[in-house]
Parts: sequence; C-alpha cells; structure tokens
Amino acid sequence: MQAFGYRQPLPLSDPNAIVAFEAPAPVPGPHDLLVRVAAVSVNPVDVKQRANAAPAAGTTRILGFDASGVVEAVGAEVTLFQPGDEVFYAGSIARPGSNAELQAVDARIVGPKPRRLSHAEAAALPLTAITAWELLFDRLGVARDTAATGTLLVVGGAGGVGSILIQLARQLTGLTVIATASRPETRDWCLALGAHHVVDHRGGLEAAVKAAGFEQVDLVAGLTATDQHWPAICALVAPQGKVGLIDDPKTVDPTLLKRKSASLHWEFMFARSLWGTADMIEQHRLLTEVARLVDGGTLRTTLTEPIGPLGVETLKRAHALVESGTMRGKAVLTVG
Repeated sequence: MQAFGYRQPLPLSDPNAIVAFEAPAPVPGPHDLLVRVAAVSVNPVDVKQRANAAPAAGTTRILGFDASGVVEAVGAEVTLFQPGDEVFYAGSIARPGSNAELQAVDARIVGPKPRRLSHAEAAALPLTAITAWELLFDRLGVARDTAATGTLLVVGGAGGVGSILIQLARQLTGLTVIATASRPETRDWCLALGAHHVVDHRGGLEAAVKAAGFEQVDLVAGLTATDQHWPAICALVAPQGKVGLIDDPKTVDPTLLKRKSASLHWEFMFARSLWGTADMIEQHRLLTEVARLVDGGTLRTTLTEPIGPLGVETLKRAHALVESGTMRGKAVLTVG
C-alpha cells in the first residue's frame, strides 16, 4: 500500500522531510479494525512527531493520527463493528499512523462516523474532540449539565482543540466561556462557535480578561503558549480553581497555584491507548456520543482548510499551516 512518513526529523524545507513509500498492508490483531482510510487531518502532534521524534534506525514512520474511513476487516475479538461500517478515530501514538491507504486500529478507541458528515468533515474531529471532552469533563471535572455554572477561560480558542472545547462548554454546560484570539477572523470564529467573550492576549492575558469584566476565572484550559501565559493564568484562576494543560511548556512553576489551593491537570488523549488502560473503551463511547451530537446538530465540524488529495506536497502544506501557529480549525486531506 502507499503510505507517507519520515525517516529522520527534518525541517519542511528539506526534500526528505516527508516521503512517499510502499508499505505492507497491516494485519489486524484480535481487537483491531482494518480500515481503508478516506480522509485524514493534521494536528500539532503530527508536526511535533515529524520534527522531533526519530524513528528506529532504518525504518520509515507513517505519519498521522486523525482519520475517517471504512472498515475492511475485523479482528477475532471485535464486536463493536463489522466490515462496511464507516468510522472515525484518532489512533495511537505507539502504532503506525493514518497517512496511508490502510490502517489497523484498536476498535475500543474508534467511533461510528457521524452520518451527516463527509469523511473529510469527520476526519477533522476525533483527536480534538477526545482531547477537549477529556479535558473538560474528566480532568477539570465539569458536570455535563447546563446548570453547571462558572467561568472557563480557553487560551487558544480558535485552534483545533479550542474549536471543539468552546462548543462543548457552550452546548453541554452552563459555563461562561471566555476565549482568546488575536485576529478578526479568529475572533469571529470563536464567537460563531459559542464563546460568550473573546479577548486579545497580545497586550497581556491578565489585563485582557480583566478588561472584559472578569477579575478571576474558575477554570482555565491552557491549549497553547503556556510558557508565555503561565504567570497570568496563575493570577487569573480563582481560589480552589482548576487549570488544565495540553501543550508542552518547559517552565511551569506549580507552586504559583499553592496559595490558592488551585489544582493543575494534564490532558494527553493518547494515554489510554499508550498504556492499554482498563477503560480504553471510554474513547469509543466518547466518539459515539460526539457522532450523536453532530448528527443532532449540537456540534459542528471544525474543518476550515480542505487541502486536497493526500500527497507529499499537500502534506507539507498542511504541516506548514499547523507550524505557523495561526490555524483556525483543522486542515484535512482526502485519501484515494
């Protein structure tokens, strides 16, 4: 089968940063689906992996996580799906990626594709939906209840995770949602997704939030540039509040939260599949619920950049968009 990947971490300007190659078709294990991939999206984790994580010597690592496609075969212990089913999923960081014609993926982290969406529209959702859902409901402990009040600050509201998190918080809780965005188009995007307030962090996050009328916030979702915003986050979070992070800050001093008895939480959506936790099936249930909410009109796709057919140059274009740090929503490529 044709696949796309990398042999060593290289900048996108290098001709070998992303390569096309022939790979053997994967053989599904007992819990696996064999999926014919129809569309994929590119996330910051794709870019970080390509730029920093060296594959084993002499191997080519297949890139990609998010995918939507059709089940071709199922493993002996699979009961959730059958051949012909349309599915979407975010895969595992410990297995070959989705930038290929076929992929083997554990059925317990796969959901039924939303019926009302195309494969391209569906491929924009899994990784960010899982991350946003787990961050909001599992890590920050918000009740899925429109009576669940309080304030949520979303740092990086227009990105992939922020675009889903705003929707979840607005549609499924009673939280007041404050998002950060620095350009007119990203501000409008956050408002269209349901943010009650959008602030520009460029003049200082703390000052921007206070200027919007909030001296403090109950919850903070730090999705990007936490190194830059950490002192402001700690100043803004309320006593006994909660902070959830998804990025990779190198200098975070958790003692800044001590005097407020505020808590710090990490969200890494690959944790369940990486460690084979007993509750892996929760991601299947989560994606099944996301599909139901999409089909019911509660959630919308975050596809904003349809790049075209999957190829070396189109993948490079998508990776460059993500690397720019100015993405609004998600970049998606079609397969086949």
